[in-house]
Amino acid sequence: MEKWSRGLSCRAAICGVVVLLSATAFSCSLAAEFRKVKEKDMKLDGSLCSLPKSSAFELGVAAIAFLSVAQLVGTTAAATTMCAASKRSKSSTAKRRAASVAILVLSWVSFALAVVLLATAASMNHGQRYGRGWMDGDCYVARNGVFGGAAALVVVTALLILGLTSAAKPSSCATAAAAGSPAATATARPDAAEDAERASGRSKQ
Repeated sequence: MEKWSRGLSCRAAICGVVVLLSATAFSCSLAAEFRKVKEKDMKLDGSLCSLPKSSAFELGVAAIAFLSVAQLVGTTAAATTMCAASKRSKSSTAKRRAASVAILVLSWVSFALAVVLLATAASMNHGQRYGRGWMDGDCYVARNGVFGGAAALVVVTALLILGLTSAAKPSSCATAAAAGSPAATATARPDAAEDAERASGRSKQ
């Protein structure tokens, strides 16, 4: 029972860390959407252009950092739980394992897409000087909704991680722990004693 309660508390702590980090990454992504540079901020000098640096760059980098930590913590804990469960119980079906692996892969795909959007949009807000720009000397501005789309992917990634982390069934663990607890053993012993007394009485007759 103690091991089961410890497992639940550990899993709850991991879910709490994932939620906190993902919420921070989501907030940074939304804030970057409102702080990013706009076309009206562009300055022209003949055929050359420049864009100032925006705080959306720092917010985008922070969102990537928080999301990366959440992804690593959540998927590592989930993978460890999956391996431990497969070793304890060999009766787990192949469908359940395939579903867990599919959720794990989807979480990494969603995470990669979010990082690509955040990194691309953040780099456009790092400042673009005259004659250099963002690519081939031209200035580029992140479109509206890029940081917002990244924020939506952060939410999707967090939900996938939480679903993967809470995939283990506590009921089976509780049943096994209760079956092996001292209380269950103590209850079984009186029953065995009564059966022995009845058997001895019948033999005397």
